[in-house]
Amino acid sequence: QVQLVESGGGSVQAGGSLRLSCVASGSTNSVNFMGWFRQAPGKKRDGVAGIDTGSGNTYYADSVKGRFTISRDNAKNTVYLQMNSLKPDDTAMYYCAARYWYGNSWYNVNGYKYWGQGTQVTVSS
Repeated sequence: QVQLVESGGGSVQAGGSLRLSCVASGSTNSVNFMGWFRQAPGKKRDGVAGIDTGSGNTYYADSVKGRFTISRDNAKNTVYLQMNSLKPDDTAMYYCAARYWYGNSWYNVNGYKYWGQGTQVTVSS
């Protein structure tokens, strides 16, 4: 089992920045890929960014490319999501997720075995 705890959400004005953190504990050697997802009220959960924790390769949704950066600190079992130039459309609950990844669609929600409880991000105009 892997436990994931997110932090760093909050309320900011458009154009502002936030950094989300996700700390993993438990059997972390059973996963090799971490993702950030978000879900706004009434909408489906979408992939935002992902990172291969071994190679460090990163992946992004088109909507956040150039604004968000995912990174990891393996020594701390922590993954970060730096979010800059935030827009009201970025408002959502943000979830951290972990999986063993075989190189297929990183953004597929059903591919992730472990999920955190989420942290709210609210961007006002």
